[in-house]
Amino acid sequence: MASVEERVLIAGAGPVGLTAAAFLVKQGIPVTVFEAGHELSLESRASTFHPPTLDMLSEVGAAEPLIAGGLKAPYVQYRSKRDGILAQFDFGEIADLTQHPFRLQAEQFKLTRILLDQLSKESKFSIEFDSAVEAVEQDDNAVRVQLRRGDKSESRSGRWLIGADGARSAVRNALGIEFEGFTWPERFLVLSTPFDFQSIMPDLVSVSYVADPECWHFLLRVGPVWRVMFPIPTDVSDDAATTPEFGQSMLQRIVPGASYEVRHRTLYRVHQRVAKQFALGRTFLVGDAAHINNPLGGMGMNGGIHDAVNLTRRLGAHWNSNGREGDIERYDPQRRLVTLEYVQNQTIQNKRDLEAADEEGQKAFRDRLHKAMSDRDQRRAYLQRISMIASLRRAEELG
Repeated sequence: MASVEERVLIAGAGPVGLTAAAFLVKQGIPVTVFEAGHELSLESRASTFHPPTLDMLSEVGAAEPLIAGGLKAPYVQYRSKRDGILAQFDFGEIADLTQHPFRLQAEQFKLTRILLDQLSKESKFSIEFDSAVEAVEQDDNAVRVQLRRGDKSESRSGRWLIGADGARSAVRNALGIEFEGFTWPERFLVLSTPFDFQSIMPDLVSVSYVADPECWHFLLRVGPVWRVMFPIPTDVSDDAATTPEFGQSMLQRIVPGASYEVRHRTLYRVHQRVAKQFALGRTFLVGDAAHINNPLGGMGMNGGIHDAVNLTRRLGAHWNSNGREGDIERYDPQRRLVTLEYVQNQTIQNKRDLEAADEEGQKAFRDRLHKAMSDRDQRRAYLQRISMIASLRRAEELG
């Protein structure tokens, strides 16, 4: 492949793609990011940063400004509409395992802007907007991508390609990699409201999951608003679900008779899918391009950032001739297995716990929570699982 650029190419300038860029540039590796949009996305679907993710972002100087613009959530609470508080966990109990013993609630676009601002000062970094990857060719030494820029097409090449271009990944599709899994029948509706839920429920914390067999929901404080998520039955159309009237009817389930201002609403389909391969040749998949899951537990974006850090450390070691043979090849089986064992299983279980319709399922959920709360060791083990520290330890075991 002629005229190969000595750099790594990244498709996608979301939080995962720009994290990958930051870790590569930190290791002295030239990077070009191709972003299909004309600017960074303002989407705010992901808004939770777990403790080990903040530890990673601190390595590239992004954690501190992100924390300054977010909300620290030191507790996670589980409730039911029938029984009230079932359990509450304090991240302070694992302060010896992380520099950041809390969940941070901040919109993902805050991270992308922090990273881009920092990267723009680096000579080894470049970003090209309005540049959608359409095709991928590769050989033993390089990767070439075909870009679409408006009505024009252009080819670019590099030593490796990282596909961080989302659930509909053009990179994954160009490689012909299957996206195995399923789509949940119900959709999720997210409503953002400044309503003061804590004035009605003074024991409410910033991250609260509420189980109910008829209509579970979660309450997530992000800055001045609460993001409230509900499952939407299959017999309700998309048009009906996004009307102000329907949104008000759902919010009335939490505090009947209240008046709610809704500042933003999003309805989306929810998937549990994992790519059959995370790597093929000199091309790698990270984040939503590699795996997607329901948002209960806030593991999607965090898992993607963990992918990016894991992969770029391997690429950096190889690039700088410090890696042992086979390091890069371990990315695929390691991260894929961890995704299946932890992210997929945990998020599926989270949904089933909240929606359990029979008394047996509800009791099993309560019993697991009571066991997890029963002593310090149990609480620490549970906190490590929901904060994704356990999944990172499993990755280390796999090598």
